Formats: sequence, C-alpha cells, structure tokens
Amino acid sequence: MILKLLLVIGVIAVVYFMFIKKKPIQNKTEPKNNNKKEKKEKLEANDMIECPTCGIYSEISECVLSNGKYYCSSECATKAL
Repeated sequence: MILKLLLVIGVIAVVYFMFIKKKPIQNKTEPKNNNKKEKKEKLEANDMIECPTCGIYSEISECVLSNGKYYCSSECATKAL
C-alpha cells in the first residue's frame, strides 16, 4: 500500500516538474540585462506599431518609414514633416 502511494506521488511530482512548472529559458549568447530599454527588439513584418501622427496601429509591412519612424500612410508622414 505504501509503495503504491509513493509511486503515485512520484508520478505526480514528475508531471508537475516536467509540464506545469516551466523555468524561463535564458539565451546564453545574450548577456543578462533586465533593463528593457537597452535591448534592441527585432521587428518582424507582422508586428503592429502605432503611427506617431494619428495613433492608428498597423503592420510594419504596410507602413511608410520616414525619418526613422513608421507611419501608417504617406499622408501621416508628410503631416509630421
């Protein structure tokens, strides 16, 4: 009886540590920086960003890049100048 109880507790512990309790994966090539401002984010084509002129969110692939900022349209880019 005790052997069965220990076996059940062991199975529950293995399931907990393998599936439920997830440790954060740290990239060994990057140094540990907790400051998010120092980290450069790579933007992908489907990322949504806010237009600094009108405040509308749009995908980067559809945006206009002007003076280092992404605008939702050429009209907003010319308004900002």
